[in-house]
Amino acid sequence: MEQVPSPAPQNNSRFLLILALALVLLGINGVLYWMNRQKSAENEQLTTQVKEKDAKLEDQIKQYETLKADFERQSQEVQAMGLSNDSLESKIASINADLLKLRSFKAGSFSIKEQQRFKQRAVNFEAQLRKKDEEIAQLKADNEALYTETTTLKDRQNRLTDTISTIARSNQELTEKVAVASRLQAENIRVGVLNSRDKEKADDENEFKAKRVEKVKISFNLARNDVSPKETKQIMLRLIEPDGSALYNLSTGGGTFMVDGSEAFYTAKQDIVFDNTRQPVQFLYAKGAAYKTGQHTVELYEGGVMIGKTTFTLK
Repeated sequence: MEQVPSPAPQNNSRFLLILALALVLLGINGVLYWMNRQKSAENEQLTTQVKEKDAKLEDQIKQYETLKADFERQSQEVQAMGLSNDSLESKIASINADLLKLRSFKAGSFSIKEQQRFKQRAVNFEAQLRKKDEEIAQLKADNEALYTETTTLKDRQNRLTDTISTIARSNQELTEKVAVASRLQAENIRVGVLNSRDKEKADDENEFKAKRVEKVKISFNLARNDVSPKETKQIMLRLIEPDGSALYNLSTGGGTFMVDGSEAFYTAKQDIVFDNTRQPVQFLYAKGAAYKTGQHTVELYEGGVMIGKTTFTLK
């Protein structure tokens, strides 16, 4: 009987092929799995890096915003002191430009080089900020000291002005007192009349007949006055008629002078050198026409001030 060959070797080869194929697929899957893990790790790392860059970018923006606010505060303080703030305005403009650049970076694009550059600029700005704060503090201290000194000087000036005003008032009062004390006084005023023959008549009652009067004679003494300087004095005579008008004639020596700020007529005047000896003074006045009847008034002035007064009556 003929023997049938065994199929075992063919089956073994197929099994080995399947096994090899399975191992190959398993290796491929392993490699793919490992590659996916690597990719995931890289993605996670990249995401972390992006987040870190974004966080640093936000921190940098906040730092620049703080710097801007501080420089703006300094600018206001300097301006409040009346000083120029051009340099601060320039720094604020530079910070605004940096902020505009920082805000233009896209997510994850804030490179290490840019981080270092902006960080260094921020350090420089902070140094300038501190220096300016020190300058402003010194300026405020100087202004405060100057204000205190100015206030002290003003107080001293006010006190000095008050003292000067007090002295001026005292001097004015003293001057007025001296002026009053130095006024001359006419004493022993006597009135006499002369007729056409220059015969004088005196009357203790100072009453005379008008038709016999040709001239009026006024005599008196200047009282002693140790305050009034010994110098030339101008004595004015006003002879006032019963109707209240002063006799006045330029041809006989009349004129005008000031009395209490107003212009007044005088009848006659003469200059005498006051020597403080109770020296006598005399006026002799001729009207050149008939005298009015009634009470006449005699007023004597020196320096615009009345120094004596009396009356006489013509009947």
